[in-house]
Amino acid sequence: MRHRIALIASARYPLREPFPGGLEAHTWQLATGLRERGHDVTVFGAPDSDRRLGVRAMARLPEISTDARSDVGMPPEWFLAEHHAYLQLMLDLGAGGHTVVHNNSLHYLPVAMAASVPAPVLTTLHTPPTPWLESAVRIPRAGTVFAAVSRHTADRWRPLGADPEVIPNGVDTDRWSPGPGGGSPVWSGRLVREKGVVEAVRAADRAGTGLRIAGPTPDAAYFRDEVAPLLTDRIRYVGHLDHRRLARLVGSASVAVVSPCWDEPYGLVVAEALACGTPVAGFARGALPEILDDECGVLAAPGDVDGLAAAIRAAARLDREAARRRAETVCSVEAMITGYERLYDAIAA
Repeated sequence: MRHRIALIASARYPLREPFPGGLEAHTWQLATGLRERGHDVTVFGAPDSDRRLGVRAMARLPEISTDARSDVGMPPEWFLAEHHAYLQLMLDLGAGGHTVVHNNSLHYLPVAMAASVPAPVLTTLHTPPTPWLESAVRIPRAGTVFAAVSRHTADRWRPLGADPEVIPNGVDTDRWSPGPGGGSPVWSGRLVREKGVVEAVRAADRAGTGLRIAGPTPDAAYFRDEVAPLLTDRIRYVGHLDHRRLARLVGSASVAVVSPCWDEPYGLVVAEALACGTPVAGFARGALPEILDDECGVLAAPGDVDGLAAAIRAAARLDREAARRRAETVCSVEAMITGYERLYDAIAA
């Protein structure tokens, strides 16, 4: 069945390379893959997104009045801007004639206001429970359906009233193609505390392998105070790379180091590494044990830097072809799109 889909993305971060994070990369891939299958997809998101997606920018926050600004309890302006954008969107979606509304954002209003839209609303849960989103999920309403990006994430939400179908994130195994390996390990992702780049640096240093680090630095103070002092001629920050350069970097590495200091809901960097034929060494947190098996990854106990150093050395000996096969069978965008198509058919019926 072909669907007319309203895909709700982030109102704050544009869908363009280099992507601000895994959610934006996933949304870009989802929209592209659905269109390639023949679906009519309208993406609602932030300004300055990739022109090829034809993103409809959400409403901007009007000028806040002097009286409102005098309220000592006024929340941050970015919070108000997101609230206004999603509020206006949900009020306008009723006239869109969509067969499915797919909420791929992290905001609570598309869930809380799902009953205002005539089409069924599917929300993909990309994170563990957060206060505002949990509040919206706890209010039962007809026409609201949930998916989750991993079994781990689904299990966190089920006690709160959601019963998500698990549809793992996927990567384009043509865009993320196998590389030769052999180079020093790579760590990629947002350079923020919960992603554990400092722990990865310490593990690579103890393993004696060196490390190349790639990704955006949204927390400038964290990068300046905790990451930059660790950089050497063997521990290098190579920048925030676009897809093509990042795929070459990951494919050139002997190992991809994934070191979350929180329960990672999925871990798109794991799937990207496997598609490049690069085995993974990581902490056994969140969904990582679901994505990896013994042929393509080695996991250490959460927070165990010495164990991660040993995992880096062991993962370098794994078969790169096995890593690629794992991506093709478990982490492909084709499997992800097929899963969403089945769910769209079910809820539209």
